[in-house]
Amino acid sequence: MTTSNKPWLNTYPKDVPEFINIDQYANINEMFKKPFEQFADNTAFINMGHSLTYQQLNDKSDAFAAYLQSELNAKKGDRIALMMPNLLQYPICILGALKAGLVVVNVNPLYTPRELEHQLRDSGATIIVAVTNFGDSLQQVISRTSVKHVILTSIGDELAPHKRTLVNFVVKYVKKMVPKYHLPSAISLRRALTHGKRLDFNPPKIEQDDLAYLQYTGGTTGLAKGAMLTHKNVMANVLQVFGHFGPRTAKDKEHAVTPLPLYHIFANSVSMMLMMYMGGTNLLITNPRDLNTFVNDLSKYPFTMIFGLNTLFAALINHAKFKQLDFSNAEFTIAGGMATQKHIADEWQAITGMPIIEGYGLTECSPVVAGGVHTQQQFVPAIGVPLPSTEMRIVDDNGEPLSTNQVGEIQIRGDQVMAGYWKQEAETKAAITKDGWLNSGDIGRMDEDGVFYIEDRKKDMILVSGFNVFPTEIEEVATLHPKIIEAAAVGVADDVAGERVKLIVVTNGSVSVDDIKKHCRQHLTGYKIPKVIEFREELPKTNVGKILRRELRD
Repeated sequence: MTTSNKPWLNTYPKDVPEFINIDQYANINEMFKKPFEQFADNTAFINMGHSLTYQQLNDKSDAFAAYLQSELNAKKGDRIALMMPNLLQYPICILGALKAGLVVVNVNPLYTPRELEHQLRDSGATIIVAVTNFGDSLQQVISRTSVKHVILTSIGDELAPHKRTLVNFVVKYVKKMVPKYHLPSAISLRRALTHGKRLDFNPPKIEQDDLAYLQYTGGTTGLAKGAMLTHKNVMANVLQVFGHFGPRTAKDKEHAVTPLPLYHIFANSVSMMLMMYMGGTNLLITNPRDLNTFVNDLSKYPFTMIFGLNTLFAALINHAKFKQLDFSNAEFTIAGGMATQKHIADEWQAITGMPIIEGYGLTECSPVVAGGVHTQQQFVPAIGVPLPSTEMRIVDDNGEPLSTNQVGEIQIRGDQVMAGYWKQEAETKAAITKDGWLNSGDIGRMDEDGVFYIEDRKKDMILVSGFNVFPTEIEEVATLHPKIIEAAAVGVADDVAGERVKLIVVTNGSVSVDDIKKHCRQHLTGYKIPKVIEFREELPKTNVGKILRRELRD
């Protein structure tokens, strides 16, 4: 299917555009200039009871950009890693870095030292901004990376003075959430912002094709690879999502809730960037797993829309106090990262009155590609229709387009498609065709109305609560155990997370399930740790010795 075949446009809302104008802005910073001026006094972000207006966000990000430029001598194209949960510090730092022309490397703060080291080494990041809670992990690997400057911030640093002192004291000394670390040359973010206010900032010339992010995703080799997202890619997706979902919103009157981590591209582009473009207010949830605090925050906030995913919705609808909230302002929910289950969506709407509008995307597409039609819910396997200025089609194994209701691989073409994989020429050629089509790795079909459906995945990737888990990485870690000879990781269905990791192992001696999980926990982030472990005498293989994961899944 291409832009000339869009049957749904006949019944689509008239204010949803078919195309976007990407040429109106040279870079991401220009895209936010007008809304930041127009909505200067509006509250941009709220976190832990403290707010930040658009004027304050603009001033603080200018100060950070000036500090990076003048004091750290950061140049356009240098990579800066951001390693923190959802805090007010995140939008300040990411906007400051982009203003200075730096390339942002979003890092999961829960990464183990092994995972963190790979991302820092591969990206060549020379600067990192990290929360002190993770200083220990950084200390363990920094000497083997290119990082020259460490900027540290504590959880409560952007809060009002009295609350800042209290929160930082409780986090460090009462909850003991800050392990000891030794980073003697580290700089305080608060001090950097204070100093940056006194410095002149000289914006570099930034063009659409300049890199904005290195957004890491799973790799077939077992190591994460960086998707090169340009200013054009990110801008295009913000404008595309705004074109598709914007007519349903109250623009600058929106009060959104963002519990998904901003280091994840969905929350970054859609939750954060979209709301800033509209001038709305965004409640950042630092730890959505703390449901009591999360629900308490919601009780004090007149939210109109929530960004989330299936696992989060399931947890909230089973929380007694969530059902008692005031949903009178609530309009709709945008879901991404994984398919929303119908029974979860039905119960969510029954409780909140909000329909769930799903989006489908990939890290490589900045990330959204398709979304639900009108305001009705879309359920697996339906993923909706292409966003404005986005082409989607179904192809066979030879890359030839298929007609309606024929099953094949989904391909995507549009301005949101990445420039390629960082330092991975072969991977890039395998992912993007010569005429610009991205191979999604998802198997699907398109019906006669132009609506797309997911049928299966071509890749062996496992999708756990919206996070990509590649089997090769799990297998590589598992076989580091001295008693595991061979290992295969596959995804198995899970009622809440969508999928969970199952590990099948062949051992050379007695080893327990607990021992294997403990071993994996040392090297893998929590969502990657196998939840099911099966022992076998041998693994099924091809005649050349390749493990047959599909046979194990079946």
